[in-house]
Amino acid sequence: MGAGPTWKSQGMIRSRAMDSDALALARTMAHAARDASRSLLLSTSDARVRALVRTAELLRVAKADIVAANAIDLAKASESGKNSAFVDRLRLDDLRIEAMAETVNEVAHFDEILGTTLSESVRPNGLVVRRIRVPIGVVMMVYESRPNVTIEAASLCLKAGNAVILRGGREAFETNRVLAGVLAQAIAEAGLPEEAVQLVPTADRAVIGQLLLQHESIDLAIPRGGEALIRYVTENARIPVVQHYKGVCHMFLDEACDPGVAARLVHNAKMQRPGVCNALECLLVHKGEVDRVLVPVVNSLIDAGCEIRACESTRAAVPRAVAASDEDWGAEFLERILAVKVVNNIDDAMAHIARYGSGHTEAIITPNKTHADQFRQGVDAACVVVNASTRFHDGGELGLGAEIGIATSRLHWRGAMGLESLTTMKWIIEGTGQARA
Repeated sequence: MGAGPTWKSQGMIRSRAMDSDALALARTMAHAARDASRSLLLSTSDARVRALVRTAELLRVAKADIVAANAIDLAKASESGKNSAFVDRLRLDDLRIEAMAETVNEVAHFDEILGTTLSESVRPNGLVVRRIRVPIGVVMMVYESRPNVTIEAASLCLKAGNAVILRGGREAFETNRVLAGVLAQAIAEAGLPEEAVQLVPTADRAVIGQLLLQHESIDLAIPRGGEALIRYVTENARIPVVQHYKGVCHMFLDEACDPGVAARLVHNAKMQRPGVCNALECLLVHKGEVDRVLVPVVNSLIDAGCEIRACESTRAAVPRAVAASDEDWGAEFLERILAVKVVNNIDDAMAHIARYGSGHTEAIITPNKTHADQFRQGVDAACVVVNASTRFHDGGELGLGAEIGIATSRLHWRGAMGLESLTTMKWIIEGTGQARA
């Protein structure tokens, strides 16, 4: 089991300098991460697995300390008037900590992907040419409120052989300090470089700006959070950025859809966890299904405590709905609020999605195979769902274990990001003395 618990005294993974100057701190952390990434290239799969397994063990041992730190963050969030969805994203309890530990164990025991061959061929001159999977190098993760991202991002990056710099939001500062201490102890016990995982030790936003300029040391930035954070990182980075933009997810209830299935899936997509990025934000309903489908579905949502912001046709059928404003189409509410609109047909539904969607997750509920095929092909999004909830666009549900987030940009990745998304490729050429003519 290794040494006794040290997260209380460590508090966070140490960087080589705790200089308050943002530029000095950013340079120190970035250079340390680059050095660690080179060491990780020579690390064994067994060492990385040991670090992750030990992380899972220590998460369970440290539950009381994690919950206590999280209580401090929750109290501050409550005092500052954060809404219920925000608090839900921030909260860690025994069940969520156990789920984090199980996720880390799952990632630990995935098959090793580093060094695997992507393609191989023999050239006419006898050269053997291969492409193999290798780490990206140094990843910078900037995120808000969700402390579980600290563990999931670190676990995925370590498994994929990357060093990672983590900058969590100030709202989860105390929780992240304890979680980072857990990671520090596990990494040290496995004999891996301490700077393989670093938590920015200050809430000073200036450090983010300086880290985003360290293009010689950091290979990729991944922002995960609200629209303002994504825009800040994208506009200020000199390093490549994979955007995890807002989740404006739609569901279209097509003509002749089963009303019972529709009601169940809409409730799951909107009400199970309203504050997550794959939650439903806009419901589109075929004009022929207002009485049979829309009315019971919308009334049941209102009865469950959901505010409906609706078009005129919906309000005529469901007087309890309130009028939607222009800003409600394309809004990410992250609350028990849903925009509802009646559309003429599937073409109108797809046009609405093209105008207001964020490229995250779009769903259709239909018995019509032709319409399902049309929706799959014609809707431009990271994930298209047919006859299921939008909530399935999630790394765990897709078999990826943990996820680094859900990318809405097109390069170098799109959709749920797991291990594969944190690797790149290397060409290997093996010869027997060939020289180019």
